[in-house]
Amino acid sequence: MTRLTLHTADTAPEGSRALVERVIANNGFLPNLIAALSNAPVALETYLTVGEINGRASLSLAEREVVQIIAATIHGCDFCVAGHSAIALKKAGFDKAAVVALQHGRPVGDARLDALAAFAREVIATRGAVRDAALAEFTGAGFLPAQALEVILGISLATLCNFANNLAQSPVNPQLEPFRAGVLTA
Repeated sequence: MTRLTLHTADTAPEGSRALVERVIANNGFLPNLIAALSNAPVALETYLTVGEINGRASLSLAEREVVQIIAATIHGCDFCVAGHSAIALKKAGFDKAAVVALQHGRPVGDARLDALAAFAREVIATRGAVRDAALAEFTGAGFLPAQALEVILGISLATLCNFANNLAQSPVNPQLEPFRAGVLTA
């Protein structure tokens, strides 16, 4: 049972309506995350704006989705794990085995992506105060130092949506249910 109102385009506060309509047009449905965030128009606007900025990062879509799945898993956000697993499979070119591995904190078998996942875990665990060795392993996998900051950007985006979902306790949309950890199998 959700603890926050899950608004629709018709019930959302005035400041959220146009944003909700845009999300529906882009996705074909209203993700419960957006329905919950619409309670606070500035929170919804921040999420969408930071998401657009994150999309311009030099990290590839696949790399950004690694960060999102790792953060959602650590933060216990089933909704975001499912949502980003769907994106990883449908848009970022991942196979099911790699997504399931990410969902369960296992290596995907790609040295670059595994280094990114390890670095994202370290950033979250240390709140950014990563060990020198962790940064060296990240850059040793071919990432630029500036991309370490892009990982933090992705984690900040994930933190907003993960914590909002955890607060709202809204269910995973039926469209995303097949991509939940434990439901998706390799």
